[in-house]
Amino acid sequence: MFRSSFFAAGLFVLLTGTSFLFVDKMVLTHKVTVEEEPEPVREPEFRGFLGMTTLNDEQQEELNPPDWAAFSLMSIGAVTMLYAAALPKKRS
Repeated sequence: MFRSSFFAAGLFVLLTGTSFLFVDKMVLTHKVTVEEEPEPVREPEFRGFLGMTTLNDEQQEELNPPDWAAFSLMSIGAVTMLYAAALPKKRS
């Protein structure tokens, strides 16, 4: 059971990283309603990761993954899949 769970999680992360290679930005279809309350002050970006989503002119969220995110996710997914293949088989 662990082998298939780790393999599936690794495959999902690997494919997510691969999709980040082919896109510059993703526009989510739902629209964000801006309330009249002021937004809380956010900390500055941490190595380009926290500022991945912004609002465009039509109040839709845009996901702008940094360049390093694709390769990081692909390597984490590949290592997880290799770990799943290297797990010892159950002895009955």
